[in-house]
Amino acid sequence: MQIYDELIARGLLAQVTDEDEIRDLVNNGKATFYIGFDCTADSLTAGHFMALTLMKRMQMAGNKPIALIGGGTTMIGDPSGRTDMRKMLTREEIDHNAECFKRQMERFIEFGEGKAMMLNNADWLLNLNYVELLREVGACFSVNNMLRAECYKQRMEKGLSFLEFNYMIMQSYDFYHMFQKYGCNMQFGGDDQWSNMLGGTELIRRKLGKDAYAMTITLLTDSQGKKMGKTAGNAVWLDPNKTSPFDFYQYWRNVDDADVLKCIRMLTFLPLEQIDEMDSWEGSKLNEAKEILAYELTSMVHGEEEAKKAQEGARAVFSTGSSEHMPTSEISAEDFTDDKIDIVTLLVKAELAKTRNEGRRAVEQGGVSVDGEKITDPKYAVEKAAFGEDGIVLKKGKKNFKKICVK
Repeated sequence: MQIYDELIARGLLAQVTDEDEIRDLVNNGKATFYIGFDCTADSLTAGHFMALTLMKRMQMAGNKPIALIGGGTTMIGDPSGRTDMRKMLTREEIDHNAECFKRQMERFIEFGEGKAMMLNNADWLLNLNYVELLREVGACFSVNNMLRAECYKQRMEKGLSFLEFNYMIMQSYDFYHMFQKYGCNMQFGGDDQWSNMLGGTELIRRKLGKDAYAMTITLLTDSQGKKMGKTAGNAVWLDPNKTSPFDFYQYWRNVDDADVLKCIRMLTFLPLEQIDEMDSWEGSKLNEAKEILAYELTSMVHGEEEAKKAQEGARAVFSTGSSEHMPTSEISAEDFTDDKIDIVTLLVKAELAKTRNEGRRAVEQGGVSVDGEKITDPKYAVEKAAFGEDGIVLKKGKKNFKKICVK
């Protein structure tokens, strides 16, 4: 199966500008394509998985990726999918975030001479003369068409700033610049970027009289249509200091039954034939599929050793297995009163509850246990001696747990 057909079979493609031309380019390794990453945080997230794995698949098929770091466009802020304006970052914050992105991308994409390129649009956008840009590029854009673009619709309800209104022009200029300087003939992006991407192909056509192509990737959503890659309102980060390998593993291990095979198909590199065999899996076999998904993605991001540790730790809490690789929190002797610590304080210290009220409710509802013993009294206190050398296992709900040790 050629790469274009594989992308379709995995459910990755949403929209394309010229299917026959694009099919020929990617199948024959003739695509030099880019995906942009605005530096709005100091780590990529699970939401970037689609783009990163797509770049890897395309590179494996002989095509040349350009990872475009948005050092310039981040200073404006993409209004796509937003009802409010993004936080304005300083140049120093953006540069720091860009460096963090580079380190993480290198786990997915092979950079170097004749291989993938990493560029930063700050190198050309920040040097543009505003009046020259208006004359050269602004005349190619219809305000009427821009206002109809999907990427602006949500922002129009609360007020679209002129700063954000320029984002489409900046993104289009990126494509135009890289088409000329680096031979970039194709842009990939999320399905919510379609209007911006068409702006780039149209700018190239009007200014240079040549064809360039765009293809959008299906957004990763769950069975309720919500974007995946968040847990309890927080992003699932690729940086192990922001989301531990264990928590990363657990996120994917806990996806809904309805989503697991879709995620395996779209995100892993397992052969399609193997995935097709899983289509009939039900019950406990779906749990096995979730373990496969979690292991494959954790291994891809954090390495095989961390994936094994996370898997062993997750299994340990549901069996008599070792707690060696469970996520661990430490408390100090100062946290005890008369050699005891109350269960609510313990939940907060272990970051299993954000507040004491949340911890108290969890206990009263019967969702908390210590070493397998259910605790229902919020005044319950754990003796210091109970921690011993190996600590205790504190569990909240079915899937949240920590090994607690005294340092």
